[in-house]
Parts: sequence; structure tokens; C-alpha cells
Amino acid sequence: MMSKLKLTMMALAGSLAALPAGVLDKQKALEAQTFWDNRDWEWYKENIPFFECPDKDMVTTYYYRWQLITKHTTYGSPNSGYSFTEFTDRPFWSGAYGAISCPVGHQLYELRWLADDRYVRDYSRYWFRTPGAQPRNYGCWLADGIWAMHQVHPDEAFMTDLLPDMKKNYEEWTKRQFVPEMGLFWQNGHDDGMEFNINSRQTTDILRGANGYRPGFNAYMYADALSIARTARLAGDTATAEEYEKKAASLKENVQKLLWDPKREFYFPMSMREEKDKEGNVVAKHTLTYQSGKHAGSPHGREEHGYIPWQFNMVDPGRETAWKFLMDRNYFYADFGPLTVERHDPMFLLQKGCCWWSGQSWPYSTAQTLKALANVLHGYPQDVVTRADYVKLLQIFSKSHRKDGQPYLAEALHPDTGSFEGHDGYNHSEHYFHSSFNDLVITGLAGLKTRADDTVEIDPLAPAEWAYFAMDDIAYRGVRLSILWDKDGTRYGKGAGLRVLADGKEIASSATLTKVTAKLPVVVREPKTETVQFNYAVNNDGDYWPKYAATFTADKTSLNKVCDGHSWYTIHPPNRWTAEGSPNASDSVTVEFGMKRPIEMVKLYFLDDGKGVTAPASYALEYWNGSAWVEVPGQKRVPEKPEGHRANTVRFPKLDAEKVRAVLVHGETGKAGLTEFEAWGPGVRPYVAAAPPAGNLALNQKGEGYPKASASHHDTFGGLPKLANDGRTGYLPVPVNRWTCYGSTTPSDWLEIDFGAAKEFSRLEIGFFDDRGGVQAPESYSVEYFDGEDWKAASGQKRSPEKAAGGSMNAVRFDRVSASKVRLVCTHKGQAKSGVTEMEVWND
Repeated sequence: MMSKLKLTMMALAGSLAALPAGVLDKQKALEAQTFWDNRDWEWYKENIPFFECPDKDMVTTYYYRWQLITKHTTYGSPNSGYSFTEFTDRPFWSGAYGAISCPVGHQLYELRWLADDRYVRDYSRYWFRTPGAQPRNYGCWLADGIWAMHQVHPDEAFMTDLLPDMKKNYEEWTKRQFVPEMGLFWQNGHDDGMEFNINSRQTTDILRGANGYRPGFNAYMYADALSIARTARLAGDTATAEEYEKKAASLKENVQKLLWDPKREFYFPMSMREEKDKEGNVVAKHTLTYQSGKHAGSPHGREEHGYIPWQFNMVDPGRETAWKFLMDRNYFYADFGPLTVERHDPMFLLQKGCCWWSGQSWPYSTAQTLKALANVLHGYPQDVVTRADYVKLLQIFSKSHRKDGQPYLAEALHPDTGSFEGHDGYNHSEHYFHSSFNDLVITGLAGLKTRADDTVEIDPLAPAEWAYFAMDDIAYRGVRLSILWDKDGTRYGKGAGLRVLADGKEIASSATLTKVTAKLPVVVREPKTETVQFNYAVNNDGDYWPKYAATFTADKTSLNKVCDGHSWYTIHPPNRWTAEGSPNASDSVTVEFGMKRPIEMVKLYFLDDGKGVTAPASYALEYWNGSAWVEVPGQKRVPEKPEGHRANTVRFPKLDAEKVRAVLVHGETGKAGLTEFEAWGPGVRPYVAAAPPAGNLALNQKGEGYPKASASHHDTFGGLPKLANDGRTGYLPVPVNRWTCYGSTTPSDWLEIDFGAAKEFSRLEIGFFDDRGGVQAPESYSVEYFDGEDWKAASGQKRSPEKAAGGSMNAVRFDRVSASKVRLVCTHKGQAKSGVTEMEVWND
């Protein structure tokens, strides 16, 4: 018999959208904010809970954090779906599509509040099913985050499907870092996201030193073990549930027994082995911070991560005295804090540079501390910290999201001034997604304590002195919740006091701001078969198809940016293709799929800088019917007229198309531009990319034998010639899939293909790599062939585009030749050197 919970979850995002509207005027709430870069009002209204309270700065930060998420949303591939980046770029240490495991726990806790649960489900699955994902590069609470998702969007089938993956991940951690004789996992600060810290700085390796038993990492493993046990019980796997419950209980016992210092009333890391610093001071094995070493006997040594065990309710009652340090300026409190290390610690140090966690205010840790503090206030009998402390710290965190008066967040900030200086790298740290905030507002301030049953529990930490607050239209366990505090009943018209509504109907109330519980209504809907929707236009994997072409591409913009699954609209840092400088009245962008694909929706993410680059005056959406370009029939557009800073969505009856193009008619004040081009339709996993066409004489996917690539010079960072004819085209820094001659001392260099025998050919396709720094598209280039004795320039060379363009394919046609070798000779641009991600040789 189908359970009520199962019936409840039959209708997910689509059905939820049909439920009664919330209490707040959503459009008015959005328009009240002035910071918007992403102005896709429909997306916000369909997906996010809406919030208001008397603290206007907190409200602004709340909505800013939803926009921040959109800047990191990445559609990696049809197989992986959505994932999320930490940085604006995709640094070399990131995994597939730019994701990094360090903040995944924070990210999942935030993403679970989006009504469309594809985002959080895809991202949960990503870590186990996507080649190149790196779930164990950093300590994180991954399984716990997935369970937190399940509490909001229950799906037993999804959870039990991931159970073997979560177990395997835990087992791999255990093999690598569990020490049975201690009953704890070891970790170092670097791999917990805390590179330079007060323990590593007591070793000769201040970046990665001080392997030890850290309270935070062991708390993560405790939380993951419990989440695996709970998932196992859903699956009816009692043996696994009991095994992981025992693992969790053992970790809890050992953390409390070994890592708590009753004298200093705090949790500390314990050294795993003897360590010496450069001065010869010795940190003894199995001692807590400052129990040995240069600062032996110091009463300090407290680090903010010592609060993490409370983040997961790991600590038994009786140790709440640790919280007396949080709001004390002599310890952790600061105007833009908390501090990562207590103020008077002998190693306290603030640096204007990356990754020094010896005092700097760190949003990652601030969010953890607030989550832990909420747990203490909700569940521990104590009088050390108050609900007012939570609100004050949340307000500090809120105002920390500012730069030059505008909403912003970078990697770290000065705890006394709020400055991001030294922690705000260009095209790297902007709008940094390495912490949570909105989850803290929903579960802490508004008090929605998530559970895995049909009881809703509300215990707001908001001050009763506030005249009002509302957390409205929360997608929660198949219904839409509204939590309203209206002190005198005049603001929302639902009565005075605390009101909880489910699908518009009151299910709980109180005259005072206090804890209330209620049963969620039973939601019975017709079962639906989930249809997987693919974005067939994305290409992050370097496959031959889909392939893009444009009638014009502006200098310093890249056509590959429109298919990277990532969209934002700012000029700096850029993520764009534009036609700025085009002589044409209109320009087109074409995506070719390599085979017919079922397409029923196209999204065009238009740029609009105000001038120079603006939304098009109009646009046509066309498909290739086999002999001509024709208008896509039955189009329904939202918005009706093209707008920048948002997705322009075109829906139409499904058609099978091999090519789709957008013809953009330029406006009077600027040329058109895109940050992303999406083409959506139904599909079945696993998605298989269309096969490349036959005839590429340079292709060598295995890198063995002929055709063989060589070069006059190659860089020392993995940019080998053989990567330029492997059939994959990748314009992003990672993964490395390119040849470059970075480091060459000559004004020109060449990339050669040796066929091993004479071949006829008449065209080259070259994907120039351009990082806009040390490697750029060449100033000029030429094709040469080897006639058996000497290299000669091919005659009749015609290039398209005429000037080499980075980040896109460049074609050069010439009179047909027969030769065993061909080479591309690049004359470098200024001090930069040239690079190629793929070179194809054709005879047509």
C-alpha cells in the first residue's frame, strides 16, 4: 500500500507551482531590491521562498544570496545535469564542471530550498556518478547534506539508489584516514579548507602540515554515518543501519573523550605524530593545540571550528560553557566576525592574502557557527548564549555581505573593518559560494526545523520585539508553507501572533513567538513518470557535437561561453559572446547537434550593458528543415519582447532538429550578445553524444601511432601536442586539453601533424585556446605542408574569421595538396604565446 509520504511526493516542482499563491507580493519584493544582475523574475517566483522582516539589510542579503546561487549554477552535461561552482572561474584544483567538494555541505543546505528539486538532486547525484567529480578532495558533510535535502524534498527511491554510493564514499575515507587505535579520522587544515592555520604553522610545512584528529572533520564523518544509517533504514537494510549507527556512536564518544579540554572548555585538534617547526620546537604526539610546542601551556589556542560538533548535534549536554567565548571581544566576537582564532592567541595573525585562517573572518566558518548556535538554542538547556545572540550574529553576517555599499561576498574579510582586500581575486572570488546564509534564515530565524516525517516544527529565533516577519511560499515536503509573525495582526490579515499556513490554510498558531508543531496535510496527487529534460546545446566535455557558429564574434569574447552551462551578465568578470563591432544589421548564432534532437524549448540569455552591447531589438528562432532555414512554429515567448539580464524562454511543439539558430536584430544603441544558449527537450539517460563526422585526417583519440602531433615547443603544465588532435575541444583552463607553447622564447611556433603517409587535404579547423593572459590567439597564422624536402606555405589560404579568434573554431581553406605532414605556424601576439585545443585536417 502506498504511504501518505509517497503520495505526498508524487507531484514535485510542476505540481507545486499550481498551489495557492503565497502571502507576500513577490514582484514587489523583487523590485524593492536594486542590485539585480539576474532579473529572471519568473525563476525567482517559481523557486525561492519569499522573506521580509524589519531588518532591511538582512532582507537584501537574503535575496542577494539567491542571485549568488544563479551565478554558480552550472549545467554540466545531459548526464550530470546541474552542479555548482565555488569560484567564479573553474580553478585547476576543481573537479568536473568546476565543482569543489569543500563547500558542498553548505551548498546542499541552501539548494534544498529551491522548489525545483532538480538542482539539488542532480548535484547530489553528481558527486558519485560524474567522471571527474572529486568528493574526497576536501572534508565535507556530503551524505548529511543529501539527507538534509531529503527532509525537504522526500524521495525514498532516490535516497536508496544513492545508498551504495554514499557507503562507498565513506569506506574510501575510512581506508585512507581512519585510525582504528584512536577511533578517529585524521585530517589536516589544508584539506579542511583551512590552509595556513595555527597548527600547520607549528610545522615545517605551514600549508599542509599538522595531520591530526580534528573535531570538525570527525563531526562531518559522524553526520555522514548517521545519514547513511537513516538511508539504510529507508531501504530496509537493518544491518547497514546498525553498522553505521555504531560508527557514529564511536566517533561521538571519542571526539568528546579525546578532543575536549576541560581546562580551556573547548574542542581542539590533536596531533597525530610528533612535529617540529623551523626553530626546533616540538609538538608532541597526541597532544591538543598548545599542550606542547613553542606555546605549551598557553590558555589560548581556540579556533572557531571547535564549534562544529554542535553543528550536527554531536555533543552531549553539559559542555555549553564553550559558547561563552563566542560573543566576547576578548575571544571570537568582532564587528565583522566571528574570528577564526581567538583574539589574544599568540599566533593570531591577519593577512592581506589568501588562505590565512589565524583570525580572518571566514563566511564558511561563520555559517557553521550560526548553524551550531541555532542547534544549541533549539535543543540544549543552557543560559550561556541567547536568541538575541543568534540574531546579532546573523545581522553581522548579513552586513558582511557588502562591498562599496552593494551586496557582495568574497573569500574572507577583515574582522574589524569588513574589507575583502586581499581575499577578492578578479574572475575568481566574486560572489563566492562557499557558505550558507538563507538556510540559516529559514531554519534559524524563521525556525523551520526540518524533519523526516509529516510533523512540521516551527521554533523561530527571531526577536519577539519585531512587529512582523514572513517566510512565505516554502516548498516543503509536498506543500507550500508560510510562517508569519504579525504582532498586532494588521500586516498580513491572518490574525495577531504566529501563524503557520500550508497551501494557504492555517495549520498552527500562537499568540506569542514560541515553538509550535502541526501535522502536514495529506497531499494526494496522481503519480507521474519523471521526464528527463536535456539541454542538448551544452558542451563542456569537448565533444565534436554540439557545435556553434556565429556570423560575427567580437574581440575578447568567446562563442564557447554560450554553451558552458553557466550564465551571468556582468562585463567584469565576463562570460559572454557578443557581436560588438559587427558591420551587420543582424547576426546569428547557430548550434548544430550532429543528429536530430527533440527540441521543445530554447532559452536565450541576452546581455544588456546599457550601451555597446544591448538586448536585440528583435530576434527570430529558426531550425534547419533539411534544405532551408525556417521559423520554428508555434512559439510562445516569455518575455514577449527580448530583455537582457534574464532568460528569454521560447516554448513550442516538439520538433526534431539537427540545427537551430537565433537571428538577432541589433538595437539602435548596441549590438546583441549572449551569455548562454540552451535547447531543451526530452531524453533518456545515459545521453550519448553524436559521433564526429568521418574524414578528420588528424584525429588520434588514443594518442598512439599515426597521425602524430609534435611542436616546436610545449609548456610544462601538461599542454602537450597530442592533446591537440585527440578529438576533444576544451577552451576552459580545466581540464587541460590543449597544446600551448607558453614559455617559448621565439616570436613564432608551430604545431605539426605527421600522417605517416601522404594524404590529400584542403582545409584546417583550429580551436585556438585563449586565457586572455599568457596564452592568446596568435596575431597571425599560416598553414604549411612538407613536400618531401622542405616546408612550403599552402597556396590560396582563406581564413574564417580573417583574424584568429580565441575560444572558437577557426577555418582556413587552401588549394588541395598531397603531403605526409602539415603544420600550423603561429606568430604570437605581443608577449603572449599561442595555444590550440584541437586541430582538424579535412579534404573537402
